[in-house]
Amino acid sequence: MIGHKRIPSREGGVEIVVEELSTRMAKLGYDVTVYNRSGKHVLDKSQKTKKIKEYKNVKIKKVLTIDKKGLAAMTSSFFGTFKILFSKADVVHYHAEGPCAMIPIIKFLSRKRIIVTIHGLDWQRAKWGGFATKYIKFGEKMAVKYADEIIVLSENVKKYFKDNYGRNTHFIPNGVNKPTILKSKIIKDKYNLSKDDYILFLGRIVPEKGVHYLIDAFNSIKTNKKLVIAGSASDTDNYYQELKNKSKENKNIIFTGFVQGKELEELYSNAYIYCLPSDLEGMPLSLLEAMSYGNCCLTSDIDECSEVLEDKGVIFKKSNIKDLSSKLQKLCDDEKLVKKYKNESQKFILNKYNWDYVVEETLKLYEK
Repeated sequence: MIGHKRIPSREGGVEIVVEELSTRMAKLGYDVTVYNRSGKHVLDKSQKTKKIKEYKNVKIKKVLTIDKKGLAAMTSSFFGTFKILFSKADVVHYHAEGPCAMIPIIKFLSRKRIIVTIHGLDWQRAKWGGFATKYIKFGEKMAVKYADEIIVLSENVKKYFKDNYGRNTHFIPNGVNKPTILKSKIIKDKYNLSKDDYILFLGRIVPEKGVHYLIDAFNSIKTNKKLVIAGSASDTDNYYQELKNKSKENKNIIFTGFVQGKELEELYSNAYIYCLPSDLEGMPLSLLEAMSYGNCCLTSDIDECSEVLEDKGVIFKKSNIKDLSSKLQKLCDDEKLVKKYKNESQKFILNKYNWDYVVEETLKLYEK
């Protein structure tokens, strides 16, 4: 597998998916190798990346990477692809669109089977400049032309590939695990947060996640709740600073930076509302996770969120601060409604999204 940053890691949804797929396949007896980038942790620059050769029976190969914005994914997928070319792998599984630019190397110089997972239409993301956007779009076209099978994570993206390229794809959504609900201990000590006294956003702090809408909406409502923005920038330091400047006069807005482990679990476990105001998503793993903790979720009405949420949460009109404010105020004022959604969300999401099913369907494509 190639195209992720590294495993084990929570630097993004791609990394979580690669970890779940690879470790579960290895547990079933498959010989799995993943190609990790070298370089610094993207979301926490102070965190050293571990030098490991194996993780839960998955072989780890470190790949030469130029650790600069716009070059890390390109260089790691280039050097990783040549490592794979000379490996004994029968199947090469590319994750994300940009790395797929290297698919012709495998296609024309080997007989390896090529599988691609499109985690989202990455060329639409606001953080990329002109060249990077064109490069990612080129990767998309190489996937369409040369991949043996393409996996997509939403019906919306499935339709996009059919309408624009006439290419059939396989809709295999991500899975989610049943978590352990934790009491607020770490977050109480660090941020003075207790059960149900905060609204939570948790994810990468990038423009397409719409955190700026959430801050503006929160500043306009009347509530004693706090707003917790958990996560850090991903090549978007200027945007992160803009959000902090926008929030500096409201002491009830808390930026935690990158979170993981028990702290992350406590944040999910004790939130009053989880809000995901995205303009663009592939398959929002953070939403699946939030619902798996039994949270009341408020999301934008983009297909990728509403397909997950169905009627087990609340949606607002994408990028509409007024509508977001109205829905936030209603949920802050109506604890019975919030409790209703909390009671429904966990069972619903655990039944709907299952990692064992994801692995089973993916292996069918490997062996097709």
